[in-house]
Amino acid sequence: MRFLSEESLHRLRAYLVGLPRSAKRALMVGTDLVFILGAAALSIWLVNPAVIAEHGPPWVFLVLLAPLTIVVFGRLGLYRAVVRFLRSRVIGSVLKGVTLLSIVMAIYGYLRPESGISLAAAAVFWAFAVIHTAGSRFSLRDFLHGSRKPRERAIIYGAGNSGARLANLLGTGGQCLPVAFVDDDPALSGSLVAGLPVFIPDRLDELIQAHDAVRILLAIPSASRQRRAEIIRWLEPYPLHVQTVPDMNDLVSGRASFDDLREVDVEDLLGRDPIPPRPDLIRASIEGRTVMVTGAGGSIGSELCRQIIHLGTTRLVLVDHSEPSLYAIERELRAAAELHGLPLEIIPVLASVTESDFLQQVMQSFKVRTIYHAAAYKHVPLVEYNMGAGIRNNVIGTYRTAEAAAHAGVETFVLVSTDKAVNPTNVMGASKRFAEMILQGMVEQGSKMRICMVRFGNVLASSGSVVPVFREQIRNGGPVTVTHPEIVRYFMTIPEAAQLVIQAGAMGRAGEVFLLDMGEPVKIVDLARKMIQLSGLQVRDAEHPDGDIEIAFTGLRPAEKLYEELLISGNAVGTDHPRIWKARERHAAWDEVHRAVEAVSKAVLQNDCDAMRRILLDVVEEYRPPATLADHVYRASRGHIKPATGKVVDLPARAGKNPGAA
Repeated sequence: MRFLSEESLHRLRAYLVGLPRSAKRALMVGTDLVFILGAAALSIWLVNPAVIAEHGPPWVFLVLLAPLTIVVFGRLGLYRAVVRFLRSRVIGSVLKGVTLLSIVMAIYGYLRPESGISLAAAAVFWAFAVIHTAGSRFSLRDFLHGSRKPRERAIIYGAGNSGARLANLLGTGGQCLPVAFVDDDPALSGSLVAGLPVFIPDRLDELIQAHDAVRILLAIPSASRQRRAEIIRWLEPYPLHVQTVPDMNDLVSGRASFDDLREVDVEDLLGRDPIPPRPDLIRASIEGRTVMVTGAGGSIGSELCRQIIHLGTTRLVLVDHSEPSLYAIERELRAAAELHGLPLEIIPVLASVTESDFLQQVMQSFKVRTIYHAAAYKHVPLVEYNMGAGIRNNVIGTYRTAEAAAHAGVETFVLVSTDKAVNPTNVMGASKRFAEMILQGMVEQGSKMRICMVRFGNVLASSGSVVPVFREQIRNGGPVTVTHPEIVRYFMTIPEAAQLVIQAGAMGRAGEVFLLDMGEPVKIVDLARKMIQLSGLQVRDAEHPDGDIEIAFTGLRPAEKLYEELLISGNAVGTDHPRIWKARERHAAWDEVHRAVEAVSKAVLQNDCDAMRRILLDVVEEYRPPATLADHVYRASRGHIKPATGKVVDLPARAGKNPGAA
């Protein structure tokens, strides 16, 4: 029966937690003295009761034992530890301290036989003292944690070193309580790891029911991505929230610890292991050179920078027009360079890629030899709603950066492009195809720069990616929104994409378009369903009306495509790298491209979206835009957005030369 109410217990916990540190230490010292001295007296009485009856307790020894206990326990850190966050490693300190006190007790008994202290008494004292010293601290820790809500029970997948460390960490407090291991190694079945039993995976269903487990924690940081994907697919039918310990590289670098549990990475769902880079390609355009990255604070630009600093560059010039993004990536790179002892100079430049004269001055001043042009507006709906800004950045920015590079004597210019440039239906894709054609025109004109373009699809966890959006929607209880049940996308991890961009850039000679092997296409609705299930929840649909989270279809966004392509002409040839392909595609003559850039620059200044669209249609023959212009400012200026409601009224665009592009 509980003698105190829950409210009284809560007040007691709050009182103890709120005590000054000195008062808590005094309380621990006092408790130890009472129990240690009591244990010493009790052990002597149990072993030699006749001596105690005749001579009484050995007061001299007990008086000596009191300060000795404080000194020994204090030196071992037992009075510095915060009880609420006590870990199992404290047991080692307890054993050392109590063993030392027991040895002193045995020596005293040897020197003073009349005290009644014998080896047997010292052994009994050792047992009593260990039980008190460790037990009192862990009992108090559990009592202070009792005010928290009950921890969710979890099964750990992987009984190796990572799993054992995770179990020990979570066992002392955390977001969940480990109850068992499952491991693929049958030799471990039936053994104990970190005090928990190990089972084969086939018994998972039985373990879930026996322990009321609601989570499974993947402690397999060194497993290949393909193997992780197989395990995750196998876990999908189970009603478990699947989480994972961080990647081994993050653990080794110190960016994460074992108790930083994370949601399953989507790259684990895709299950594709990266191919090690070719040494001759990965360093060819970087080692010993000054390198510039535009859009350095963006998803791809920042990852390019992270990899470039380890590839022998002498100076890295970071260009971005976003002050927060530039500040963040500069700090990160400086910290990494200092950590790894990298002898390079990092130059942050706050500028727009449309500032040709200034960029040329930067390139000449720092003797830039290689440029990775990653600066672009890439969010399809936003660029559709802000047509002029998208064209200014993606088209005019590419033209002026490349122009500055040519005048500054840059040797290699690599454009980071997109699969949306192929048969584009939106301004973003058409503007990126226009940018490709500018560079192809410069090659035809006889530019001395080695120019190439690298085209690929979506990268996971980039800004605007569906993955963080889905994760937030699941966390908020849904619904998870998908634009169309048949929409399909290719995905690649940001590090792999950046690595392949660097290698493809080293292959470029004269305006080639390189295509990255994106693997298998992913149906977005299937991705949403997997993410819901791996969160330990069930999709609510016609078959499961009592499910947790609904998937809602919102309709395709302006100018959005169901499928993306990487090739215009349909013919690509392989290269020496198994995941890089090469294509030579149609492009306009330089004079035509140059005139189009001048014309579109004028249209952007006037925010003449009709003219912008006509120019895109003239230059990019494959462009198939929607029937109406979506630019908000353009529509509002013509009275097609009602100020009171923000409601948009359809505005037919002027007819272009493409059928269906009216």
